[in-house]
Amino acid sequence: MLHRRQIIIRSRNLGKKMENSLATRSRHKFWFVFFVLFVSWYLLLYGIDWSSLPGIVTTSRYEASSIESFRPTFIPPPTPLLENNVSSNFNSSSTNNATTDATKSETRSGEESVDENDNVVPDLEALEKELEPLLRKNEPKDEKVEKNATQEDKKGGKSCEGRYIYVAEIPSRFNEDMLKHCKLLNKWEDMCQYLVNMGLGPDLGNPQRVFSSKGWFTTNQFSLEVLFHNRMKQYDCLTNDSSKAAAVFVPYYAGFDVSRYLWDDFNISMRDAGAIEVAKILKEKPEWKTMWGRDHFMIAGRITWDFRRGIEEDSAWGNKLMLLPESQNMTILTIESSPWNRNDFAIPYPTYFHPSSDNDVFQWQNRMRRLRRRVLFSFAGAPRPNLEESIRSEIMEQCLATRRKCRLLECKDLHNKCNKPVHVMKLFQSSHFCLQPSGDSFTRRSTFDSILAGCIPVFFTPGSAYIQYIWHLPKDYTKYSVLIPEDDVRKKKVSIENVLSKIPRSQVAAMREEVIKLIPNVVYADPRSRLETVEDAFDLAVKGVLERVDVMRKEMRQGKNYSMVFDEEYSWKYYTFGTLENHEWDHYFLRTSKEKY
Repeated sequence: MLHRRQIIIRSRNLGKKMENSLATRSRHKFWFVFFVLFVSWYLLLYGIDWSSLPGIVTTSRYEASSIESFRPTFIPPPTPLLENNVSSNFNSSSTNNATTDATKSETRSGEESVDENDNVVPDLEALEKELEPLLRKNEPKDEKVEKNATQEDKKGGKSCEGRYIYVAEIPSRFNEDMLKHCKLLNKWEDMCQYLVNMGLGPDLGNPQRVFSSKGWFTTNQFSLEVLFHNRMKQYDCLTNDSSKAAAVFVPYYAGFDVSRYLWDDFNISMRDAGAIEVAKILKEKPEWKTMWGRDHFMIAGRITWDFRRGIEEDSAWGNKLMLLPESQNMTILTIESSPWNRNDFAIPYPTYFHPSSDNDVFQWQNRMRRLRRRVLFSFAGAPRPNLEESIRSEIMEQCLATRRKCRLLECKDLHNKCNKPVHVMKLFQSSHFCLQPSGDSFTRRSTFDSILAGCIPVFFTPGSAYIQYIWHLPKDYTKYSVLIPEDDVRKKKVSIENVLSKIPRSQVAAMREEVIKLIPNVVYADPRSRLETVEDAFDLAVKGVLERVDVMRKEMRQGKNYSMVFDEEYSWKYYTFGTLENHEWDHYFLRTSKEKY
């Protein structure tokens, strides 16, 4: 019985093994047949040139790739180059080739197609000859940097007529050569680290998720000359024909030039040398005689007082760039202008945010709208005990007295948290109002950091913003800011907490929305990219210069000179309100005869 059962079990096991063996063989046969069919299909498709057979017309894989790579939409626009290799060509290979993201993507696709098929050169050459007549129609007749006057700018649908800018040719020692010796640009800080990324500085990343995922850099507040110059290189309407230019841009790094000699025992001759030589070079050029310099403009990336030394003494501060006869005719853009002079105009300090697309701006604005702000007001700064007129000590005292409603980020030394963008932006993002008292001068970079954070700025003098950034901030300052007279704070007549607490919530929300809308106006886009519809601080500055030059040009044609003959002492009033009549802010800008000189 046992023997019989064993025989049955063995028979069953043998049957299972046979079944497994058959299944395995079937699978092997299936894959073998599949492989044979695949090889046969591949040979039929690619191993035979079907186009050689009569009656059959087809396109080979190589030809398809060649045609795809030569579609007109995939051909990048010709690189605009200046005729001469002059200083304005610094980093031009990076900026002049900047196109929209879509064009970049398509261009890369076309380049990849060519790279993958290097063995199809004959096909490409044949197609290029065939398509040459069509491609020529899309090419500009002039390969210089200028655009055709009928070509439209995407941002405003405007032609280049009346918007052409000619970049003056000056020796490279007045711009790019300075950057090669960047350790000499500032006695107190190594500026070399801030010149990477075309002047944006090192990438910040996104520590503590305070920033967005891209577009944030450790930008130095005195890097504006490099940043602006690199933006100018990708301006839509550059021209090599100065007779067509609406304005002439002078790529002189005036701030870097003077900053090398502001400290230590450098005499005034050393400090003035660069400015005097640039003025002489410009004056001798033919384009100067068109409007005698009134159509020229430059960037001086420091506050105006670094360029307004009024006396010829080595102990006096700064150089005399702004006081030179040639400079008096020019428009000079600074991060802080003089209320009492007519040849300089303020544009925003560089912030840490440099968007590379419109969407970067929109996403950041929406994020600032969604933030929950738990602090009524805040202040980031340090006292100014050596300045008698400073109200910073009083402001800090009031903030400390109301700890539940005010946060203070005190900047005590070189290693303080104020030097870390993440701490400053985090503070401002948590606040409804950000206090912006004057420091060593009228203005502060902090003003633009607060706007970037959607925090309503609180000023204590109209000299800190309202009469400064007339091309970038609205004339109706009450829509986006609060003004508390500094005299009232100094004399302890006002409580900052009471003033801000009394503003209705609905009004606070409306003001914050206005501040958030201003964000594009106060940021400088990444020079390596291009915004499509958004106008940034660079765009508004250029527009302001062109409008100013246009007014002066029309006046000169009519034999008038209204824009250059009014009393300079009231420049702030003329440029802000277009009048010299009495104003409620007059007391803020009264000067004694000693202060004038």
